Amino acid sequence: MPAEIESNFDVALWFLDRALGEQEYLQPQKLQRLLYLAQAYYAVANPGRKLMPAVFVAAEMGPTEPSVYHALATGRPYIEARPLPEKVVLFLDGIWRRFGSHSADYLTRQLKLHSPYVEALRRGDRAEITLQSMMAFYGRAPHPPERAAPPVEQVLRSRMLQSHTGRPVAVRKWIPPTKTVEKE
Repeated sequence: MPAEIESNFDVALWFLDRALGEQEYLQPQKLQRLLYLAQAYYAVANPGRKLMPAVFVAAEMGPTEPSVYHALATGRPYIEARPLPEKVVLFLDGIWRRFGSHSADYLTRQLKLHSPYVEALRRGDRAEITLQSMMAFYGRAPHPPERAAPPVEQVLRSRMLQSHTGRPVAVRKWIPPTKTVEKE
């Protein structure tokens, strides 16, 4: 299945620009964690579909997308960002709203407890964190408190529309419940 966005850099630059718009410096590690969370929650919200053509690995420092990490290691290169579709902007806004206020250290500590990262790291440094493992973990709720990951409903931003009487109502995309198949 193709990714929603053509380039990882379009999403990374969106986060960098969003932080800049709020007069915040977005640390490279925090950017990596936001990209990871965006990919994971997008796959849960849009069953099996990637947000971007990214491959995340379990590095010692936390979940990392190596291409973006190396390209932005010395600062923002000149890359012309393409405009993102409105539905992707609304989705990324939800990720930013839910996780953007946390520090890079906090996000890293939390994500290092999550099973997709832990399982990949067991296979070795820089082992791929699969989209399937992300979907299985972030699509499942509730989590034990020590491995807390908010359900997708808390991450996605509600849209405000008007009812037939003009009263504001919050609406969200319906996401069907997922079945977990137990292996014997």
